[in-house]
Amino acid sequence: MLDLGDAFSRSPTTLRRARLLGISGWAFYISGRAGALGDVRAETAAAALGFVAPDAVADGWDAAARSTRPIEVAAASLAECCEWGTRQLGPLPGTDRLSELVERAVAAADASGMPLFAAWRAMPLPENTPGARCAAGLRLLREHFTGAYLLAVRAAGMTPLEAVLAGPEGEAGAVACGWPPPYPPVGPLVRRRLWAEAVTNRLAAPAFVALGPADGAELVELLHRTRADLA
Repeated sequence: MLDLGDAFSRSPTTLRRARLLGISGWAFYISGRAGALGDVRAETAAAALGFVAPDAVADGWDAAARSTRPIEVAAASLAECCEWGTRQLGPLPGTDRLSELVERAVAAADASGMPLFAAWRAMPLPENTPGARCAAGLRLLREHFTGAYLLAVRAAGMTPLEAVLAGPEGEAGAVACGWPPPYPPVGPLVRRRLWAEAVTNRLAAPAFVALGPADGAELVELLHRTRADLA
């Protein structure tokens, strides 16, 4: 789900949209995600994104704002997501059913404490094909899971930087998210990260429990099949 929810962003056509808007790929990523919040300050965008360094968020946010409004970048990002879904997911077997299950999970998800997920769920879709709905829904579920993880990390007494460092990519992940060294030691953070991951699953689970056992199992099967077909 996490991989499929972000797959559109790696498409060359998505990166080309950034150039057409006259902004960098980084500015498109930052405003493309946080722009759903509207014309907020960079500090607010950074707080919602969580795992990206505030200075790095400000660089992308302010650069994009010099040429276009954040909500317009978010709308362009959503349009690319839907076009990718129509093009890549639409022809695959099972997309109609997958889009239905994903949309039910999105509707059942609790948005409390997850402003980015709530903002994205309120965004109107520019396309209504099964592939577009599926791609947009997967993106929403990814945003919901990320929001749950941010809540769990803070509840575990960790900073977002510490969570990134304790993750599978370690310091490379911190660099990619714009956090400059020196970094704190990772060893003491691993147990807290495991606790945070368990809490994240608990926070995200109700959206999928609402599907029931049979439909939930079908969703998992369709996700695996779709990922394999794309690969």
